[in-house]
Formats: sequence, C-alpha cells, structure tokens
Amino acid sequence: MDIHEYQAKDLLGQFGVESPPGALAYSPEQAAYRTRELGGDRWVVKAQVHAGGRGKAGGVKVCASDTEIQIACKEMFGKKIVTHQTGSEGKGIYRVYVESAVAIKTEFYLGLVLDRSSQRVMIVCSKEGGMEIEEIAAEQPESIIRASVEPAVGLREFQCRDIAFELGLEGNVVQNFVRTLSACYRAFRDLDATMVEINPLVLTENGRILALDAKMTFDDNALFRHSQISELRDKSQEDPRECRAADRGLNYVGLDGNIGCIVNGAGLAMATMDTIKHAGGEPANFLDIGGGATPERVAKAFRLVMSDDKVEAVLVNIFAGINRCDWVAEGVVQALTENPVSVPVVVRLSGTNVEEGNKILAASELPVIMASSLSEAATSVVEAWRSHLTNGSLTRAVQ
Repeated sequence: MDIHEYQAKDLLGQFGVESPPGALAYSPEQAAYRTRELGGDRWVVKAQVHAGGRGKAGGVKVCASDTEIQIACKEMFGKKIVTHQTGSEGKGIYRVYVESAVAIKTEFYLGLVLDRSSQRVMIVCSKEGGMEIEEIAAEQPESIIRASVEPAVGLREFQCRDIAFELGLEGNVVQNFVRTLSACYRAFRDLDATMVEINPLVLTENGRILALDAKMTFDDNALFRHSQISELRDKSQEDPRECRAADRGLNYVGLDGNIGCIVNGAGLAMATMDTIKHAGGEPANFLDIGGGATPERVAKAFRLVMSDDKVEAVLVNIFAGINRCDWVAEGVVQALTENPVSVPVVVRLSGTNVEEGNKILAASELPVIMASSLSEAATSVVEAWRSHLTNGSLTRAVQ
C-alpha cells in the first residue's frame, strides 16, 4: 500500500526525520490561507498523487504570493497528472501540500528497500538528489552507495557514518545525517514498510538535514498490525478494479490485455498468463481466487473480471486440490445465469470432483467452451476471441 507525501512525512517525523513546515489543502483558497499560517515569503505547492516525477509533469510549483498559490492550485485541482509511473491514464489531483521553501545547499537521494535476494534491508544513497533512482543508475551508476543491514543487529551507527562520509558530509552535519538515517530505518522496521524514499534529502545553508519529499510503501499482509497505516489508504489513487477485488478478498492485478483470467493459485495464474501470451493473446488481469472458493466467490470473481471494459474473452483455469471443481462450475453457472455475457468463455477444470464439475457445466447448456489442458484452454480462448472479434462487435452485460 502506498501513501501520500504529507502522510509519509508525518509518519517519519514521529521517528525523528525533519522536514520543512507544511499543511494540506483541498482548494486554492485553503492553500492560500495555509501560506498565511506557515508564514515566510516563498512556498512550494505539491500535487498529492501516488507517483514520482511530479515536478516534470507540472505537479510541483514554487510560489511567492497568494495569487501565485491560487493560480498554481487552479491548474492542478481536478486535473490528472501523467508521469512515467502513472501510465497514460494518469492520477487525479484532489489535494495539495503547501510547504515552506528552504535554502538548499546540497541535495541527496536516500532510499531503503527490501532486497529479497539477500533477505536484507538495503540502503541506497546518492549525491545526485532530485533525480529518479532509475536515471541515477543509468547516467551516474558510480554515484550510488549501497549498504545492507544485518537483521540480527539492525542498522549500526558506524554504517550511517560511513555513508555520510561517502556523501561528502563533514562536521556536525554527519551526526544530523546519522540521526535521520537511523530514524528512517526504525520507521521502515517498526511499520513493516517495504520502501522508504526521500528524494531529495537536503542539506540546508544553516546545516540542517531535511526531507523535501517522502514516499513510503507498506506490506499489505502486515497492515492488520497497523490500523493507523490502513486508515491512510487513498482509493482514488488506485486501480478501481484492484480496489473492488481487495474489498471482496480477491487477489487481483489489472493488466493491459483483453483476455480475462480466473485461476486458483498464484503460480498457476502466472503460468496461465504465460500460456495465453504464447498462444498469441494478451491477459487482461492476474486473478487468484484462492483455495476453498465457494460458488459465490467464483461468481464474484467472474463479475469482477467482466467489469473491465477491455475484456473480450474469459479463461477459467482451475486445478482443484483444496478447491472443488463442482463448486467452481456452480459459480460459473451462477455468474452467467444472473448476468449473461456476449464474449467467449473457456473453462478448464482438473482435480477434485472434475467429473461433477464438467457435468454441471454441460447440464447448464450455457455457451461455455470446455478444455482438458492448459495449452488447449489458452489456444481455445485466443481462437474464440479472434473469431468473435471478426464476426461482430463485442458487448457485455455484466456490471
């Protein structure tokens, strides 16, 4: 789960990470009022969206008056910001963060991520702050500093000092950096984060270390331990298909293809998508209905897949162990009976109660294409999609 910049700064601030004073606003007028609360003569207005690259896309503006603040906000509110991280659809701007401008001496990049290959928290730093880490890695890879944290002992102060020295920091600033990096690590560890990124982390003219931007991502599976984090979720920044799936307890990831997938098990779901690609099709989603799926759960999954306007064919691929093929078949029949569709549906069942499942589908007299193997199912759904696309326009009744 991602959160907004202002939320990340608030959380990091609770652990001791300093940032410039700022305030949230939901309208141009409120943003102008916030500047009077903050004081000063220069402010930065930042669109609050779950994406990097806001500055290049016009989502960050430096202003020197109430009028400039309101003009900048009017250009942002209600619009969609498109960056390399949002995709072509972009993300809507519904709130902005107004922050006091600071005199910057040096900018740095600081990130903490979970490195699954080494099973360690990896600290990544660079002297080239303000740039995306991908750009830094491509253009100046020699500037990237890496350090892993031994989980048995945690982040040690000498590691923080070593990084500070590699960044070229000196004197009292070193200890300020040590406190900031240590605070970031504690936040990462205690809040079950998978990423903490401060870009840029700046050294000001008066020797302070401040976070000018902040991003945090959290492990969804650990949110039950952090109710205060769960409440920070902003569904307006997420794929609506994935939101609907999460609300129904389904594991779903939206893709750009047109063949919907309903599968049990993450491994089988990935293999199904690969096989569809191999057959010449493009999967529209990853959907794992999990083990022990009831007919109602299968029907919900079917309706979820068909709510995507891009879906022009559906492949149901079930290898039943904990699941039962007859339950899945009942769910397919329930979904297609209650909400008929006009796109091809291919079903492949294997495993527990497969004979009963096939009988249920056959007895339903629904226009379902049966397949006995994954390869056959993938080939059948791609051929059926092409044939249907050629023979007429595609419409859908399931909402």
